[in-house]
Amino acid sequence: MKKVLCLVLTLCMVLALAACGGKNSAPADSGGQTPAPDAQPAGDTGSELITVGVINNDPNESGYRTANDAAMRATFTEDNGYKATFYNNNDAAQQIATAQQMIQDEVDFLLLSPASTTGWDTVLQDAQAAGTQIILFDRMLEADESMYVAAVVSDMPAEGKTAVDWLAAQGLDEYNIIHIQGHMGSDAQLGRTGALDEKVAAEASWNYVTQQTADWDEATARTITQSVIDSGKPFNVIYAENNGMARGAVAALDAAGITHGKGGDVIVMGFDSDKWAFEAVLEGSWNYMGLCNPLQADTVDGIIKDLAAGKAPAQKIIYTPEQGFDCDTLTQADVDTYGT
Repeated sequence: MKKVLCLVLTLCMVLALAACGGKNSAPADSGGQTPAPDAQPAGDTGSELITVGVINNDPNESGYRTANDAAMRATFTEDNGYKATFYNNNDAAQQIATAQQMIQDEVDFLLLSPASTTGWDTVLQDAQAAGTQIILFDRMLEADESMYVAAVVSDMPAEGKTAVDWLAAQGLDEYNIIHIQGHMGSDAQLGRTGALDEKVAAEASWNYVTQQTADWDEATARTITQSVIDSGKPFNVIYAENNGMARGAVAALDAAGITHGKGGDVIVMGFDSDKWAFEAVLEGSWNYMGLCNPLQADTVDGIIKDLAAGKAPAQKIIYTPEQGFDCDTLTQADVDTYGT
């Protein structure tokens, strides 16, 4: 009987010790495993990572796009509280397919710089149904404002109007324009083309020598300009919808010995934020550059952090600060401040 009693007491003690050991062992030893990525703390905040899908255009498209993409990648990091997936493509259909996949992957936020302003209705509806919040950056969509939570973008029609107003102020007797367009249907192309189209339609002294897309490509812009030179048609303005295409056009002028810029035979105009283009304007090789500010990532980050804290954006659409610069007024301080 005593033996049995001793065995029972011994068994109870073992079970009690095991229970105590089980209660304390988990915090002391994690088994060498790290938490899943979406459960890791965001910096020192102790919060879970916010999942974002970032759909942008090809960073090789232009210096503007390179800077824009780099800023987004530098901002949406795990150290800053995010688990981000990035996709770059200038093809709207590919962007849309990838956006649908990101929605299925249940990202918290879908950040879009759309290659085309149209064709996104299903994506917007599916995102809303899934609880994925959409923030536009860089470029707008043709969509009701209720379909996205915020937009941090350039005012492309204002960029075009500012440029055309500057050109009109040059007081030429006649405007014979080589118009080199960007990616057709993009917000940037529509805005920068729209103002010029209106002016050409309204003024008898404003004429298109040619109006063609180079799809943001420098070499194509050079070919377009060279074909006009070869045709012998007179022209005195090159209105290129980004700096890379303006540089391609200038290469054709230089090869043909045609002067350009301040005091030259041809006015050269570009857009974006490339430091080398600012320098071309500063030295008088170009006449004008419309600043398109690529640094929108910090503003988008702030909106997301506010939303995560339950605070709605103060504005639905936030335009990045921009302006036009010409060879008569640009300073080195401007180049250093705005060039990327």
